[in-house]
Amino acid sequence: MKSHKVVTACMCATVLVLLTATLCGQQDPGPRGAPVGAGSPVAGLTSNELRFFNDGAKRFITPDTVSSGLGPSFNGDFCGTCHSQPAEGGSSPSATAYPNIGANPQVALATAAGATNTVPSFINANGPVREARFKYKLNADGTPDTRRPDGGVHDLFTIAGRSDAPGCVYPQPNFAQALATNNVIFRTPTPVFGAGLIETIDENTLINNANANAAQKLAFGIVGTFNRSGNDGSITRFGWKAQNKSLLMFAGEAYNVEVGVTNELFPNERGNFTSPTIPAGCLLNTTPEDTSNFLGRRAAAANDAQVLSDITAFADFMRFLDQPTPSCTGTACSASIQNGNAKFSAVGCALCHTPSLTTGHSTFAPAALSGVQANLFSDLMLHNMGSGLADGVSQGAANGNQFRTAPLWGIGQRTYFLHDGRTADLLQAIQQHQSTGSEANQSIVQFNALSPSDQQDILNFLRSL
Repeated sequence: MKSHKVVTACMCATVLVLLTATLCGQQDPGPRGAPVGAGSPVAGLTSNELRFFNDGAKRFITPDTVSSGLGPSFNGDFCGTCHSQPAEGGSSPSATAYPNIGANPQVALATAAGATNTVPSFINANGPVREARFKYKLNADGTPDTRRPDGGVHDLFTIAGRSDAPGCVYPQPNFAQALATNNVIFRTPTPVFGAGLIETIDENTLINNANANAAQKLAFGIVGTFNRSGNDGSITRFGWKAQNKSLLMFAGEAYNVEVGVTNELFPNERGNFTSPTIPAGCLLNTTPEDTSNFLGRRAAAANDAQVLSDITAFADFMRFLDQPTPSCTGTACSASIQNGNAKFSAVGCALCHTPSLTTGHSTFAPAALSGVQANLFSDLMLHNMGSGLADGVSQGAANGNQFRTAPLWGIGQRTYFLHDGRTADLLQAIQQHQSTGSEANQSIVQFNALSPSDQQDILNFLRSL
């Protein structure tokens, strides 16, 4: 190929991203190695706050069995199943990037304790941890009824066959048919590093940031909106579509939906929607299975952390979990990373991926969470990501094309990208932002017009975060 054709290919659109990476040399450097720079508590916690952080961290990685609430359907048996890379609270584990974590734990979990599950085709040892959502509810023959939107999580596994669930007979959803009828979408875990800082950013700060740089955003075709609680109208901010209002809500929903443990926020068992009712032989516990522990006054004084329900302990762990530490900052970074930072803003990426926001005041841990610069690289708003990333699922005010701006802190050690984990290549993830209707289109046009070295510098900058 002649050199002028190579240069042209370097500036082309999404369809040639793999070709351009080969021809021009731009390449995702891949996940950074040690030091991890994540998984530690925020600075400034009192000894008591740190004790509650450690208690939550321990529960976060403690597996559930059927007797403690697992099932009747589930995607994982503890929080760390999904949130473990590069440390507890992170994203989906990778066997290749982090062999100490191991392969996708969902593969072994399918048959753990004698369970009779089949591993769905979209789950494999070297792929991301995933949950599955059906776009539409099913007709009697299992085909999608396009008149009735679904959007709910259809858990991968059931407790049928497990030694701790004798007598439970409960089929998995028919994922093969769902794939064949284009009725399933996937979600990968969102990291919870710095989640307490995100929770503490007040609404005025978010709204003022949304109104900033209005003319530039208009020129780029960026509009955005906030997802809001259907109960009190406040801005919601956790999850791929910013569907959850608080860390306690985030923890309670995940414990019920992903692990199957009923709790004080979600006190009723949920099925996998394959059968209209949950088989009686699979309902083995009284509910809710996770509650506050009502100890006597003397026992509570000596064991105050044990009073908490699991979901409250999970929320404490996430709330006190620090933001990831980048590999370098400012002039301590290489010339490439510094240039990548500048070009990241120049092509408009920072208009949505706001580099930092300052937290308000926290009652939970004033010294640790109040007035902190949170370097999240997100405006926490919903944006139309176009037909290429659309999943057809609505959550709250978010429609099927909209997603929360994903915080980029910690992306330097992440392995899978985008809401469904479709790629492990950061360059491909950037290009996937371009499609019909996407608010990122103009930014990708400008990214593709950069020189190959400037594009590489942006990749290097992102992997430094």
